[in-house]
Amino acid sequence: MDFDFAAIHGALPFLWKGMLYTIELTLYAAIGGLFFGTLLALARLSPWRALSLAAAGYVNLMRSIPLVLVIFWFFFLVPVILQVAMGHERPPMIGAERTAIITFIMFEAAYFCEIMRAGIQSIPRGQVHAAQALGLTYSQCMRLVVLPQAFRNMLPVLLTQTIILFQDTSLVYVISATDFVGAAAKIAQRDGRLVEMYLFVAAVYFVICFTLSALVRRLQRRIAVIR
Repeated sequence: MDFDFAAIHGALPFLWKGMLYTIELTLYAAIGGLFFGTLLALARLSPWRALSLAAAGYVNLMRSIPLVLVIFWFFFLVPVILQVAMGHERPPMIGAERTAIITFIMFEAAYFCEIMRAGIQSIPRGQVHAAQALGLTYSQCMRLVVLPQAFRNMLPVLLTQTIILFQDTSLVYVISATDFVGAAAKIAQRDGRLVEMYLFVAAVYFVICFTLSALVRRLQRRIAVIR
């Protein structure tokens, strides 16, 4: 019961580096996941059945597997697969940071896909028919008419998913990537101050996520007024 929160002060520079990595990973995963998720959403809505089924299979697979397993599989199995495919003597080193970026983009793309698919389907079909009557092609209709409105309608949900993504980045600790939680864990084990460090981490996550959630709710109310 001998709490010593003064131990946190000396660890702030190292914790700040971990937080920067957490933010960087969140941004990479959110941007990449949104990009590929939008492509997956368009593929799921495609009239080409083979493309639609392939996209649906990928989304259902990723949404049915825990993220930590995806990270483990990519970190341990992909180097072995590359070794066999390329005929190398040793598995190529992918690294924890590269593994984290790739797996989070792959995983989040499935969730952003469903969000964007709902946003696209929320646009009245009359607008699509009007765009086609004006001579717009399918890609022009999506790019100029449907997707801008879908992004606006789904913006609060997209931001909420990004907040969840920010929390999920703590899972990279299992492959020894030094994110905010990983940095705190290393300091806690070194100084023997597990309770103080983990309480501090929980408080930081709560403040950040609660503040961002409040901003998203405010944005949602403003979008509802615009509608």
